[in-house]
Amino acid sequence: MSEFSAFEIIGPAMTGPSSSHTAGAVRIGLAARALLGEEPVDARIDLHGSFAATGAGHATDRALVAGLLNWPPDDSRLKDSLTWAEQQSLRVVFQSVDLGEDVHPNSVRIMISSAKEKASCTVTASSIGGGSIEILAIDGFTARVDGGLVTLVMWHKDRPGFLSKITTLLACAGINIATIRTTRKGREGEALTLVETDEAIPSDCRSLLGRLPEISKLREIPRLVF
Repeated sequence: MSEFSAFEIIGPAMTGPSSSHTAGAVRIGLAARALLGEEPVDARIDLHGSFAATGAGHATDRALVAGLLNWPPDDSRLKDSLTWAEQQSLRVVFQSVDLGEDVHPNSVRIMISSAKEKASCTVTASSIGGGSIEILAIDGFTARVDGGLVTLVMWHKDRPGFLSKITTLLACAGINIATIRTTRKGREGEALTLVETDEAIPSDCRSLLGRLPEISKLREIPRLVF
């Protein structure tokens, strides 16, 4: 049986009405924004299961957009996030989709893009209860991230010795690694590595990591669960 803390049962500080449909949705939006790494200007949001069926009544649509606007779950402006998004030139389109039977009913796929660097990112995630989330996929790569720790995300070429470089640089910066996961699309092809750490990565260390020739893009998801 899964164990839950009192904070998970009660739910986080939030603007209601639902920890799953609202607070969790905000955190998914925050994660998607962090993975984009820039101000989003376009977002297509595919709602699955109960997110699609009852999301409007539980403010799921507004909560997801609030996260994309970088607002916390307890921001009082949440109910007006769609208006704020329009004012900030963030174009949002919602649609209902079926992401499959194996996906949690409170799930969503977000495709966002920016104007500055013409960056884009696609994130599939679930709100699994009490405001907790799980990121299932990033740009087609399998990912299992819950936002409980800082997560360094690297898009890179699969090359021998790559992980050794990463762990060495993080060790030199005094960063404690909790988990490392790599998903690849083929030997020596495109890959995604996620490193969960106990603390944020110093800017100078991130700069060094970003200079590694294997890495095409590097992002950091901050700790989303307090």
